Amino acid sequence: MSLPEHVALDGEYDAVVVGAGFGGLYALHRLRELGLSVIGFEAAPEVGGTWHWNRYPGVRCDVPSLYYSYTWSSDLRREWRWSEKYATQREILDYARYVAERFELCDLIRFETRVTAAAFNEAEAVWQVTTDRGDRIRARFCVMASGCLSVPNNPKVGGLESFRGPIYHTARWPEEPVDFSGLRVGVIGTGSSGVQAIPLIAEAAAKAVVFQRTPNFSVPARNRPLHDADYEQFEAAYPAYLESLESPNFGRVNAAAFEAPIPSREEQWRRYEELWQEGGGGFLLSFPNLLTHEAVNDVACDFVREKISQIVKDPKTAAALSPTGYPLGVKRICVDTNYYETFNRENVELVNLKEEPLDRITTDGVTTSARQFELDALVFATGFDAITGALFAMDIRGRNDLALRDAWKDGPRAYLGLTVADFPNLFIITGPGSPSVIGNMINACEQHVDWLADCIDYMRKRGSRILEAEPAAERAWMTHVAEMAERTLFPKANSWYLGANIAGKPRVFMPYVGEGYRFKCAEIAARGYEGFRLV
Repeated sequence: MSLPEHVALDGEYDAVVVGAGFGGLYALHRLRELGLSVIGFEAAPEVGGTWHWNRYPGVRCDVPSLYYSYTWSSDLRREWRWSEKYATQREILDYARYVAERFELCDLIRFETRVTAAAFNEAEAVWQVTTDRGDRIRARFCVMASGCLSVPNNPKVGGLESFRGPIYHTARWPEEPVDFSGLRVGVIGTGSSGVQAIPLIAEAAAKAVVFQRTPNFSVPARNRPLHDADYEQFEAAYPAYLESLESPNFGRVNAAAFEAPIPSREEQWRRYEELWQEGGGGFLLSFPNLLTHEAVNDVACDFVREKISQIVKDPKTAAALSPTGYPLGVKRICVDTNYYETFNRENVELVNLKEEPLDRITTDGVTTSARQFELDALVFATGFDAITGALFAMDIRGRNDLALRDAWKDGPRAYLGLTVADFPNLFIITGPGSPSVIGNMINACEQHVDWLADCIDYMRKRGSRILEAEPAAERAWMTHVAEMAERTLFPKANSWYLGANIAGKPRVFMPYVGEGYRFKCAEIAARGYEGFRLV
């Protein structure tokens, strides 16, 4: 029997978990396995996190399905079969549902309930958590599994409220399919969600007008069905894969990135062509110094721009779709199916907002500085308030009533991306200062949950009631995070990694791009949780 959904709860638990995506589900499982009393809250009516809300046409994971899977249960790995190289949203959501049912997790979760506040009671050393349904929970530990990409970046465009047609956001797509047949549809945004949605919207619509501010680098997915041979190959390589995750050299940028020789243009071109034909984000793994040396990255940029010019027939459109002014891979690279080919369709028009900025939304369309577009529907593919957005949507307060928003007014800071000074017993899954969105999110969630569960178990055995990051350790870690980013090409783009897509958000590079993150976390734990104060 699941938790009641309409009667306010008022009780005490060992731990509360906010969010029922892949991080939250695993946290509930691990903490329950430790024997803790635990409760979860989820704003959606079911599990899945961002994979519940993101239902737009064409949405898929950009990590191969076989790797976008939990590693903690060998039984689960053998039981579940992915159908395609890159799973659809529906299949990923089915996987989340299967996990929740298989491990009886839904009984621990209060759905359609949004956490509004979490405050640390210093006198009693507990977190007091309240929700929009009137719940008041007291818990020793508070685990924020609210997700890095869960709060939409809603458009702030003049006249939006006057538009007479339907308005959609890719991050909050309706559950029922949307029929664009015979409609003139405007799509604003060409990031990952736009790149995936535009081809399918264009197939259905009478006219698709794509409003682009900044073009993104995109590589073909080459999606295909999975066969027995794929599973056999995956299983054979699986032990080595798991071992690589724990390696001190594992990370987006490691020592080889600074020591490797610069390959010739011819060598690079050959390798890029191989990877282009193979498809997928493995393009970024072509050379270890792709993200650290401009001489290498420039060739990769030239290669993709040439591909665009070969695919897109109209030279002006091809030029507008070709990214310039920032390196490849320092914004999350897009993985597409027929994105560039879509602009050869007669019913598709690209509007370059750098040449004619968007002016306002009108009752029947969009006005730029140069012209008016009459439209029947609008789609905003404007992404998310990444990494910090979901945390700031709650009133989180630590010691001395310090609000997290105030603690992070100059930019987010977290020791290992997991804990925050002055916020005892608060854990953030894939928070700022951890690899999070730079790599495979499901593996990142898993590693954080394992770490915090082991930490709680250590505290219990040691008789410690409070764990808190030391301010000096937190400062040193965030300095290291910034230094690693500065050694790369990542800061050379106005990306959402920096918070550049949100007006007024401090420009701080949030993910950790260095090597051996898991190794560092394990090392800190082995040293008795170095950098933490245990009471």
